[in-house]
Amino acid sequence: MQKLAALSVLRQRLLLVHQQMQQPIKEQQRFIEPSLQRQLIKSCQAWLNAIKIDLKNVDKQIMELIEADDHLKQLFHLITSVPGVGGATATELLVATEEFKAIDDPKKLACHAGVAPFEYRSGSSVRGKTRVNEHARKRLKTLFHLGAMSAICVKGELQDYYQRKVGEGKNKMLVLNAIRNKLIHRVCSVVHRGQKYDKNYTPALA
Repeated sequence: MQKLAALSVLRQRLLLVHQQMQQPIKEQQRFIEPSLQRQLIKSCQAWLNAIKIDLKNVDKQIMELIEADDHLKQLFHLITSVPGVGGATATELLVATEEFKAIDDPKKLACHAGVAPFEYRSGSSVRGKTRVNEHARKRLKTLFHLGAMSAICVKGELQDYYQRKVGEGKNKMLVLNAIRNKLIHRVCSVVHRGQKYDKNYTPALA
């Protein structure tokens, strides 16, 4: 798990550097001469290509590490069976929850990921808008947001839910937050059951 965590952090840093290298190109392309723009792109491109190669190597190491451990492999494939949840999110979840040993409750995980909203309260009154846990794991929140965005772009239950709620006049970000919550609950459900995601699954009645 220490090695997986280290590789995950390295991957995040490489992605950040890649974004930072691309930014000057995008920001300046409207304000500088085409010849200078081409020179800038050429100077940055070698670095961008090198970072992409490093990212591929890190992804390969992460998958080799996961595939070499039966328990990690099982958890990884359970998590990624949930539509909208990819390999990067699954890896970060394994690290953040310590293989779901430290956190296995969906509400606690939502809180940790900064998805669950909290209200400002004074006695019985509520003041201001809701906010998320200040100590949330920001990377996990970002990944679940990307997962929610991906889910609403694909035909299915979550896209229908998003369109229906927005059509009812609900705030788009609040609806996306609800979808992030749904993804978290689904991940915890497949881990608890030890079975891949099934959209037709309904819990047995007690």
